[in-house]
Amino acid sequence: MTIHPVTILGEPVLHRRAEEVRRFDGELRSLVTDLFETMDAAHGVGLAAPQIGVGLRIFTYQMENDDGVPDRGVLVNPALTVGKISGTAPDPDEEVEGCLSVPGIDFPLKRADWVRVRGFDVDGKALDFEATGWFARCMQHEYDHLDGKLYVDRLNDRYARKARRAAKERGWGVPGLTWMPGVDPDPFGH
Repeated sequence: MTIHPVTILGEPVLHRRAEEVRRFDGELRSLVTDLFETMDAAHGVGLAAPQIGVGLRIFTYQMENDDGVPDRGVLVNPALTVGKISGTAPDPDEEVEGCLSVPGIDFPLKRADWVRVRGFDVDGKALDFEATGWFARCMQHEYDHLDGKLYVDRLNDRYARKARRAAKERGWGVPGLTWMPGVDPDPFGH
């Protein structure tokens, strides 16, 4: 079990499509254990493999939900069917999102309130479920990481400008930047 540094906006692995997992073996189980350890140390509700520098289509999550899905899980090679996004502008009080790879800042973002998730667990067993509300948001957020997108890439113009300014002020947007959960100060103040 290893806690890994979390990559920050600008690291190339965060900005390209992750590769499919081809083998469900001990190496995959070890990676998933590391993802959970790192997610827990970072106080995250989700963590995708690219966020620890591994370009594979895997993410872990820890989130209570009303959808009959275990609160803690892993998805390997997931596919999402995303419902309609209602409304136009995000609610700055109710629809705020953050990311461990954009540490310490958050912005309002519209997301679909429903998704269907298909994929596999760590042993290759098929998973197929629906997610709603914040759990659906979590699924969309982590899935985006597997396609090389960060939530700040989806912000409307107003918040995208603020995000670019915040990244520039922090010196992000270049390769090689990370933070270490459990060692560095928690960027979200948990």
